[in-house]
Amino acid sequence: MGNLPELFVVIFALHAGQTVVAQTSIIGSIFANALLVLGLVIVVGATRAPDSCMRFGRKLANDTATLLLLCTFIIVLIALSLASSDPASHHVKGVSTIGAVCLLSVYVVWVIPYVRSEGGAMGESGHAPRVPLALSSALLATAGVASAFVSDWFIHALDPAIEQLGISQAFAGLVIVAIAGNAVENTTGLVLAWKRQSDLAISVVKNSVAQIAAFLYPVLVLISLTFAHTLTFALAPVYVGALALTGIAVWQVTGDGEASAFEGWALVATYVILAALTLYE
Repeated sequence: MGNLPELFVVIFALHAGQTVVAQTSIIGSIFANALLVLGLVIVVGATRAPDSCMRFGRKLANDTATLLLLCTFIIVLIALSLASSDPASHHVKGVSTIGAVCLLSVYVVWVIPYVRSEGGAMGESGHAPRVPLALSSALLATAGVASAFVSDWFIHALDPAIEQLGISQAFAGLVIVAIAGNAVENTTGLVLAWKRQSDLAISVVKNSVAQIAAFLYPVLVLISLTFAHTLTFALAPVYVGALALTGIAVWQVTGDGEASAFEGWALVATYVILAALTLYE
């Protein structure tokens, strides 16, 4: 549900012919969650920890890093093919479609056992749900419809804002749309980190990264096949490099199941540098 607004934003952007905004908002969401939000969550969590070190489960951190690196592999491979102008570079749409199906398959294989194991663990805690299932479903459905309307209004208001602010479509998609579309994860992760619920805070942020890279992006690639403007895994070289380095940085910082405020600030600084570069694109 946290990524539902981003889904609608990209669909409406593609329908409006704003391919640059659509594509940069997707990878911008990965950058914003994996660098900015994760970094801030680590800073807050480490600050609140008694020994100034935020600790969390290693399995989820490594699993989500694997999904992000798999998505990055497809993107880097297509970029190398385009750069070398080999025969496969003329079939980017076909390669992207196959890559999208493979990504979704791997995500499903991962997420079903993960949800079942987490559901079992939650069921053993003995805490009854505070909200009935029927009410929860109704609230989620209402929020989904509302996010669709807001996303449509957001896209229609984007062009005038870009012109008045004098910014590029790449910066609007990578920074403004990405941060606004992931406001749920931004707020939830920080609040949970402040409450010292480290595992849940990291889960919210890192699951969002995994969902965008291995579920949302490939789903949108397949959906875009029905539009006049299609979405592929072909990105500008600077974003390909940034995405590859982001995958490595996230794995290095969270792979050992603990992180300090210093590492969190390093992730935030990485995002600021990337945003500054995009501003001058």
